[in-house]
Amino acid sequence: MRHYLQCGRFGFQLQSESQQALVMGILNITPDSFSDAGQYQGLEFAVSRAEQMIADGADLIDIGGESSRPGAPPLPLRDELARVMPVLYALRDCGKPLSVDTYKPEVMREALLAGADMINDINGFRAPGAIEAVRDSDCGLCIMHMQSVPQTMQDSPQYTDVVKEVIEFLQERIAALQDAGIERERLCIDPGFGFGKTVEQNYALLRATSQLRDTLGLPVLAGLSRKSMIGAVTGRPVEQRLAGSVAGALAAVAQGAQIVRVHDVAETADALKIWRSAH
Repeated sequence: MRHYLQCGRFGFQLQSESQQALVMGILNITPDSFSDAGQYQGLEFAVSRAEQMIADGADLIDIGGESSRPGAPPLPLRDELARVMPVLYALRDCGKPLSVDTYKPEVMREALLAGADMINDINGFRAPGAIEAVRDSDCGLCIMHMQSVPQTMQDSPQYTDVVKEVIEFLQERIAALQDAGIERERLCIDPGFGFGKTVEQNYALLRATSQLRDTLGLPVLAGLSRKSMIGAVTGRPVEQRLAGSVAGALAAVAQGAQIVRVHDVAETADALKIWRSAH
């Protein structure tokens, strides 16, 4: 199965086989991120980190100004813009697609004016005005599933059939975007590991990655890096989840993911090179 993903100035031909998996490097510019809090807040450090990820093999860079860890409070709009926009402007000529991780339509609009190639929305473009903010651009769009909101999403996730319900949610959001005139070639999907799911539900979704891809007919982005679903299996704290995160990325690709969103770009890219050589 082949897909074409359009991301602003860039496009990717993606296959279901692991040989074509892309690595998205995570650039958190937040003081309260669950894994690298405050480490890349300053503009100089953020740009240096992005450049290093590109040198390490990142195919895309995902810039996030608001933490979406469980329990994280909402961030005022002006604060998110103040964090994201200088980094986006500094990196827009880096030669790689730049994704902005936001659910706020105002941030989406400003990011697209600044040259963002993709909008990665944990809220699935449900906020009033979100679809309108991205509709008339040519940016890529990642639609993620999240039950509840970050403040309460891990309190008590409830599903009758998590795979079925995530697929139904994504189907509805894909239809809403297409009804607004947005081309399918701009879309990819994210099951939302850790966003309102138990450990068992996360792994059920991981095993069903190819089912999501084939049922919905869109590339799947998988973000497992350093998350609690890794720690629950390995017993490791967040700063010791490198091996588990790389294994998780490979497992996602083996199950059909075509983009993996990771903190540890070099290690993941190397693992994928070995994977490709063995297939």
